[in-house]
Amino acid sequence: MKNIIKARALERLAKRVIKPSCEVFINHRGVDTKRSIATLLYDQLSWLDIHPFLDNKTMKPGDKLFDKIDSAIMGCKVGVAVFSPRYCESYFCLHELALFVESKKKVIPIFCDVKPSQLRVGLDSEQCSEEERRRFASAIEKTKNTVGLTFDSSKGNLSDVVRRASNIVINSLIEIEKEKQMQRPKSPILI
Repeated sequence: MKNIIKARALERLAKRVIKPSCEVFINHRGVDTKRSIATLLYDQLSWLDIHPFLDNKTMKPGDKLFDKIDSAIMGCKVGVAVFSPRYCESYFCLHELALFVESKKKVIPIFCDVKPSQLRVGLDSEQCSEEERRRFASAIEKTKNTVGLTFDSSKGNLSDVVRRASNIVINSLIEIEKEKQMQRPKSPILI
């Protein structure tokens, strides 16, 4: 009996000490936002000791693209989707977004130089199947109807939107952890 109690205590301690490889997945269109909001958000979250995933910062030569990305999305707690003017033209962006939605991850949208009403699948039948187009359109619709942040690069302050996004991510991670704590069965107290 003592061994079981000790094992459970060690397991709880390990969960607190060993952080997952990816807590937050940053989904973005590289040509639009990699050198701005996506990298700044990655750096800010890293500085706060939160483990974000950003493809060019996290992946190494030899990594299998879909395996690594899909695994990170499935393992993360929160997704940040940085929508930009050319976001919906990217198969990878839409695949990642659909995976967030299908796996019921919390998604924090950031609408960067684009309005939610402008988002539509920008891929044709040569780039993806009709089934994938429906899947992507459904994910876009669900995310468009999620409260997010907006950023207009001609007027806005990039550091403000990064700070606000970081705060939302932190609060989301805290909420998720609280929900997880409440769902855990209470261990009987042994005397």
